[in-house]
Amino acid sequence: MNWLAHIFLSEQNIDFQIGNYLADPLKGRVWDQASLNLKNGMHIHKIIDSYTDAHREFKRSKTRLGEKGLLKPIIIDLTYDYLLTKNWDRYSLIPIDEFLQIFYKQANQQLNVLPQKASFSLKRLIEHDVLNKYQNLDHLRIAFERVDKRLSPRLFARDQAISYFDRIHEHIDDIEKDFLLFFPQLCQKVRENVNQNKIGHWRI
Repeated sequence: MNWLAHIFLSEQNIDFQIGNYLADPLKGRVWDQASLNLKNGMHIHKIIDSYTDAHREFKRSKTRLGEKGLLKPIIIDLTYDYLLTKNWDRYSLIPIDEFLQIFYKQANQQLNVLPQKASFSLKRLIEHDVLNKYQNLDHLRIAFERVDKRLSPRLFARDQAISYFDRIHEHIDDIEKDFLLFFPQLCQKVRENVNQNKIGHWRI
């Protein structure tokens, strides 16, 4: 799952949400003064990633893109964030615009207390409204293009994210069926590892 899902699959605590996001750019490394909530958010990020990578429906979605491809996990991660956006009201009691507005406001207030690298990553997320870039398939195509801009020349020569877009477009209905089976199970997995009194924004 990509960042929108990670932040949604968090306790209603800004440090927890930030930790669930920062586990990616910081590669799971936490600083000594980090709060317990932030550390717990990073821990949940790892649980989400491990569960997702091993899940039958996630694997099925990858196979819909062909037999080979180095970037298939990233492509499905991004596509699942698009599908989460599309189906947001199935899972959240808070409308997505309100949810993101609250998160961005609270996250912005934490920038000054974070280490430089963490603050830089979070600030870019806020300023570029990254979590709100999956409203339609055209947005998803642009997200693939952004991935390609970050690839090393060596990896770009072997695979490009944009090359998957036509297959995503062709199979999006089946991938959505995969997602709708998968995501409630992921929510249950997360529910088992968080304080259930602090996920009041979940509908399921």
